[in-house]
Amino acid sequence: MTRSREAWLLFLATRVVGLAVDAAVIGFAYLCAFALRFDFQEPTSLGGWGTVARLYVTVCAVHLASLLFFGCYRLAWRRIRGSELPQYIGAMMFACGVLTLMRYFLPNVSLSHIRPPYSVTVISFFLGTIGIIGVRVLWRVYWTSRVREDELLERNVKHFDGSAARKFLADKVVMVTGAGGSIGSEIVRQVAAAGAKKILMVERGENALYEIDRRMHDSRCVPLMYDINDRGKMETLFAAEKPEVVLHAAAYKHVPMVEMNPEEGWRNNTEATKLLAELSAAHGVKRFVLISTDKAVNPVSVMGKTKLAAEQAIMSLNAQAPSTSAAPLREGTSSALPSASTSFCAVRFGNVFGSSGSVVPLFKELIAKRLPITVTHPDMKRYFMTTEEAVSLVLQAASRDERAIYTLDMGEPVKILDLAEGMIEQAGYRPYVDIPIVFTGIRPGEKLFEELDVSERSCYKTDMAKIYITKGV
Repeated sequence: MTRSREAWLLFLATRVVGLAVDAAVIGFAYLCAFALRFDFQEPTSLGGWGTVARLYVTVCAVHLASLLFFGCYRLAWRRIRGSELPQYIGAMMFACGVLTLMRYFLPNVSLSHIRPPYSVTVISFFLGTIGIIGVRVLWRVYWTSRVREDELLERNVKHFDGSAARKFLADKVVMVTGAGGSIGSEIVRQVAAAGAKKILMVERGENALYEIDRRMHDSRCVPLMYDINDRGKMETLFAAEKPEVVLHAAAYKHVPMVEMNPEEGWRNNTEATKLLAELSAAHGVKRFVLISTDKAVNPVSVMGKTKLAAEQAIMSLNAQAPSTSAAPLREGTSSALPSASTSFCAVRFGNVFGSSGSVVPLFKELIAKRLPITVTHPDMKRYFMTTEEAVSLVLQAASRDERAIYTLDMGEPVKILDLAEGMIEQAGYRPYVDIPIVFTGIRPGEKLFEELDVSERSCYKTDMAKIYITKGV
């Protein structure tokens, strides 16, 4: 059975349950109305409780038919909104009107089992309306209270001991490239919290730089609208500020975009990394950290290949013998040899949950507009971490001594289809019923599964949780 058919069967089952709950609510309101009308005594003038019971069948049928006619059973309980209340109130008023007309046009006492008293009908309207809306509001409150976005990761979010990172970063001048991006901005936040002396926020996007500068509002954070490919400006910046740590997060990361613009991807992801690494070596940076990706493992995409080449470039600088003297640099050039104090490393990890341009904000946008969710393949899986988790581990890796490529343990991969269904449900909609899911096919450069192996055959375990050193690089 397909997921779509299962979703529709579940939808029908929930509608049956909804009808049963509404029937119970209407029955309770109807009974309370009789009790109030007859001072909690048996209504002998109507034929007693037996007649009341038979009359309930008519009252319940009229109310349920009215709710169905007004489309109330097409609305999801867990996302009831104020704009939907007139729909429910209108249905209950319509039912009240039908029962009133039945009382008026069927005056025969022998028909008392299908013609409730006017007073009972009016009291039932108020009590029933409160009950019908009330159970839906309570269900929404319950549903909202138990919804946690990190549940979509199918694991608990981890919190790590950042003491090593704080000790490493305290009182240092730190350069963060791509400072306005999802990862870069979180790096800035955590580096500032660690007690850095100055943070050079390098970002070429004006709006992104403005946002991170506004959010930080910290005199230690210096916004620099620089292009990391501009050798002259970056050389001047290194010479003037003398950063001790470089955290290089700037990169093009969208596989389809880089696939269609390979030259620009190579320039920004690989050549810019080489330039920054060479400048770091020439200007005495203590630690250079490249934010890499799981797509650099056996890459099939242009983006993955550019990140792998960037890793190889900084590892080659580690392998070169350190120079024993610092020769003066010609204008517009930099030394390609690392000094003895420069340590290069890269950190590989998968997708950052909710980062700009990832599937999460895309799905949220489509769900908000009630548009079909597009998934490339029903079996596609990806590794996910929250931004806070990933950056915390990156900074811990930065505090270590190894000149290596680190791999982060991101747990089990998440099926993108499960993620899409979960996000639709958390928004209060029903997958395939309220919002369709459409499969578009794997795009050029994409894999069904990314290869992020932290087993003994691929990595060495470190003494820090979730951080491994990649073998064979």
